[in-house]
Amino acid sequence: MAFESLTSKLQNVFKNLRGKGRLSEEDVKLACKEVKMALLEADVNFKVVKQFVKQVEERAVGEEVLSGLNPAQTVIKIVNEEMTQLMGGEVQELPLKGSGTTIIMMCGLQGSGKTTSAAKIASRIRSRGKAPLLVACDVYRPAAIGQLKINAEKVGVDCFDMGTDVSPVEIARASVDYAKKNGKNVILLDTAGRLQIDDALMRELSDIKQAVEVNETLLVVDAMTGQEAVNVAETFHEKVGLTGLVLSKLDGDSRGGAALSARAVTGMPVLFAGMGEKLTDLEPFYPDRMASRILGMGDVLTLIDKAMEANAGLDAEKEREMAKKLGKGRMDFEMYLESMKQMRGMGGMGSILSMLGLGPKVDESMLPDEKQLARMEAIVLSMTKEERQNPKLMNPRRKARIAKGSGNDISEVNRFIKQFEQAGKMMKQMGGMKGKRGMGPLAGMFGSKNGLF
Repeated sequence: MAFESLTSKLQNVFKNLRGKGRLSEEDVKLACKEVKMALLEADVNFKVVKQFVKQVEERAVGEEVLSGLNPAQTVIKIVNEEMTQLMGGEVQELPLKGSGTTIIMMCGLQGSGKTTSAAKIASRIRSRGKAPLLVACDVYRPAAIGQLKINAEKVGVDCFDMGTDVSPVEIARASVDYAKKNGKNVILLDTAGRLQIDDALMRELSDIKQAVEVNETLLVVDAMTGQEAVNVAETFHEKVGLTGLVLSKLDGDSRGGAALSARAVTGMPVLFAGMGEKLTDLEPFYPDRMASRILGMGDVLTLIDKAMEANAGLDAEKEREMAKKLGKGRMDFEMYLESMKQMRGMGGMGSILSMLGLGPKVDESMLPDEKQLARMEAIVLSMTKEERQNPKLMNPRRKARIAKGSGNDISEVNRFIKQFEQAGKMMKQMGGMKGKRGMGPLAGMFGSKNGLF
């Protein structure tokens, strides 16, 4: 995740605080200085960092904190609360009209993930019972219209375009008429971007806002652009007038300072966070949950949300049957396939560990890579339905056939089946999982590098 380095540095600061027991004012000031350096190294805007550290220090050097029974934990709590406020405090949903048509204009620099984010948001709007329409207003970038059409089809949303010979303003006007005639009540205008901000871009966005009644203007900010994200957000807000932010590419290996800076400099709420390339990889932005993740405390609520979402397509009767088997310590390969599907829907093992607050504490070399997981899945998919449902059927002849069908060595198949059996025994010893409904077969099926996952 984008904040991995920052999380690691902050955890070291907190570790030092906990080791001191009672704190002096000098201890707090030194810790604040280290927090300041960690934030600056994460590409958070200098002015934002300065104000943030000032507020933390003012609260943390108070008599109540320094003379309390657990001052170190109190300081950590203050940092958590201030970081939550820095990112907006309360979660805010994208406002949609109860009746009539809501027009949303998506804007941002080229390559920020604007077109993909538009489709992701349209998908979420559709799940809220609305009828969204994606509109291709980017007539300059090669294949922009085609990309929007493909994404629209993938998320089950209509796409309106008029080719590249019509001005974006005219396309926006025409889309409003089209929406009214075709029962669409949310319009998402995918506007053009540029490699950098210029007057022509801002003028075009302003012209669109004058031509149609835009209710929401969302800026897509690339979390990997660092300090530049602040300049982009400030300029767009000043020239166009923003109502919300979308942070993209928060799953990338970057310092992530944009997430902590963009909201602070514009005053506009962050509505969504893009956590991957898939069209389902978009989360509502919860400032408290994000602060908890950054501070290495995990984000169990989002993990549960993702588990519920990943398990949404699982038949209720099938889920009860699986839960019953888990309760008796019985597992089969069908459950393994379902758990793999769930894990992918939740962003993979790395994402799950991060949300549990274990990310920085786990050596990545101890986790299975995607190729290893694909080999395991190929082994299961090469089994017959009967073999998947009844692991006891396995014999040397069947294993040889499975190895050949999956493109694996027989030793790999034997190792996988042995580990599966060991996991089953461990589940039985633990009394199975007295399950949480909605978590499905994923509950309790974590293992080591050479285990099930």
